[in-house]
Amino acid sequence: MHALYGGRAPTPAELAATPTARLRRAGLSRQKLGYLKDLARRAAAGRLPLDALEALPDEAVIEALTAVRGVGVWTAQMFLMFRLGRLDVLPVLDLGIQKGMRLAYGLRRLPKPAQMERIAAVWRPYRSVASWYLWRAAERAG
Repeated sequence: MHALYGGRAPTPAELAATPTARLRRAGLSRQKLGYLKDLARRAAAGRLPLDALEALPDEAVIEALTAVRGVGVWTAQMFLMFRLGRLDVLPVLDLGIQKGMRLAYGLRRLPKPAQMERIAAVWRPYRSVASWYLWRAAERAG
């Protein structure tokens, strides 16, 4: 997609103004195109304060991002962890985290979100760090 914009990422306004057919020819599915266009329109109109997200508390970031079509809680939590570097995020809907917790705690079944929250309460304020270890444990277990 960068090729459409001279080898660089487009600004939100540029992406919002790019004809759908041109983006489709670049390989975007209809669904992803809809998501990107919604994200670009919101950012260009100032309805998604991209520059201010870093200063917002986690729940406000999740609320702002999930207002975008196609962005769910899991995606917002990954943004918090990997883009904003937040250290106290517990993505309870992530299968890798569920599997890692099941392994680490010898659970017979994958834990439900409420159980995961209870278990992880003692990990505060470093639940993201614990999540990285849970992902690794699940990955190593295959």
